[in-house]
Amino acid sequence: MTEQTAAPLPERSRLVQEHVHAAGLTSQVRELPDSARTAVEAAAALGCAVGAIGSSLLFLADDRPLLVMTSGRHRVDVAVLAESVGAGTVVMAPAAVVREVTGQAIGGVAPVGHPAPVRTVIDAALRDYDVIWTAGGTPHTVMPMSFDELVALTGGSVVAVARN
Repeated sequence: MTEQTAAPLPERSRLVQEHVHAAGLTSQVRELPDSARTAVEAAAALGCAVGAIGSSLLFLADDRPLLVMTSGRHRVDVAVLAESVGAGTVVMAPAAVVREVTGQAIGGVAPVGHPAPVRTVIDAALRDYDVIWTAGGTPHTVMPMSFDELVALTGGSVVAVARN
């Protein structure tokens, strides 16, 4: 009888995994059979609350990239975000900018594994979950971690991104 091994992770996910391990965390990137491009899809695939999905959204705050790790339970309020980060303007980054800054496609942007560090903020609402699931570099990969691990991994500031 031969031992079956899991298929190797996609290249972008392997890079994310390297960053996670280099940070001293044990979280493992997992590949899902179906897309986890949206928080709702990811929550359904994982059997968790949609709020436990840490969606990675790239914004431009005063024209500078800002990665926002937000809870899937609500939408980012750009006025609240701008106030939280002290920016005059905050707009969603276009898809081409997301790919350029993160090296990853929308729907699969991980908190790390980018060509260069990206200023990151973390939605305070994610504190409500013992396990947070983030993208793992592709729309088919995810990884679990605690709130404290996410903060440590990204070096992100914890802020309000929406009104409750």
